Amino acid sequence: MAESGSTMREYRTEELAEAAGIPVRTLRFYRERKLLPPPRREGRIAWYDDQHLARLRTIAALLERGHTLGGIAELTAAFEHGRDVGQLGELLGIGWSEETPVRLTPEALADYFEGEVTPENLAASLDLGYLATDGEEIVHVSRRLLDVSSALVGEGVPLAAVLETARRVREHADALAALFTDLISTHLTADTGTGTGTGTADDPVTRLRPLAKSVVEAELTMAMDRLHQSRTPAPQTPSP
Repeated sequence: MAESGSTMREYRTEELAEAAGIPVRTLRFYRERKLLPPPRREGRIAWYDDQHLARLRTIAALLERGHTLGGIAELTAAFEHGRDVGQLGELLGIGWSEETPVRLTPEALADYFEGEVTPENLAASLDLGYLATDGEEIVHVSRRLLDVSSALVGEGVPLAAVLETARRVREHADALAALFTDLISTHLTADTGTGTGTGTADDPVTRLRPLAKSVVEAELTMAMDRLHQSRTPAPQTPSP
């Protein structure tokens, strides 16, 4: 076993397979399927590092969640060709979103969620589309979501619970998006003659999206106020 620099641990093929808890033949199969980046070569010896180990653990977590090797391979290939942040945003499904993707090293991601960056949480983040890999870097789909998630974890909420809540929020957000898109399409698109969902300036959905955001923010604030009031005990009236 060798050391690269001061902190990066390196493994021979057999050592990496043992650390990941898989047979050597499985490791070689993943390498042939391009699920792993190439190892460093030193003569005839292949040296892998901790990033390869993290990838193997993520693959295992994704497989446990029902993903196929073919699907994992497509995800890996999509984000390992030097795309810039804008292109990665399109691949992550936010081609004309206001969200700003963030590039992170694995170490920086760990700093955001100290002790919470487990294979299971990585797999859940990949499944949600929050994270992707680009070479040796990680790309988070949204600076705002990254900051909010980190703040919640900093307050003591487990990252697994944050991600599960995010999954449920996604379902409601999709329903709200469909509701407003249908409203705008029904009443405006036929008159303007422009299509919806194109992301252009004259697209009614794009132009009126701030109104939808304002409605959702106001309704969410009032709903949380109502819920808080319903759960807060009424003040006791002092006895005469």
